[in-house]
Amino acid sequence: MPVRKACACCERSTIRSEEERKRLIHRLNRIEGQIRGIRGMIENNAYCNDVLIQSAAVNSAVNSFNKELIASHIRGCVARDIREGKDDVIDELVVTLQKLMK
Repeated sequence: MPVRKACACCERSTIRSEEERKRLIHRLNRIEGQIRGIRGMIENNAYCNDVLIQSAAVNSAVNSFNKELIASHIRGCVARDIREGKDDVIDELVVTLQKLMK
């Protein structure tokens, strides 16, 4: 289960399993590749509609990444903090969800 710990450079952090870290990085690498592909399309004067379709695919990939990360956050960090009586994590989660749903 993810555990947050304090560090010198930030307020909190999450320790993830190696499997989860690899899965998230793999998703981000694919998104990065999609973005590079779109940049190449622009550099090569690709048709606007084709670029927009690829942009929509990137948005979908980012949304999938966010869904996976928020589920992990709720199951790990949020559940743990609630069990420890740290109910302020609920307000933090609400703010985060509001930002994701803009």
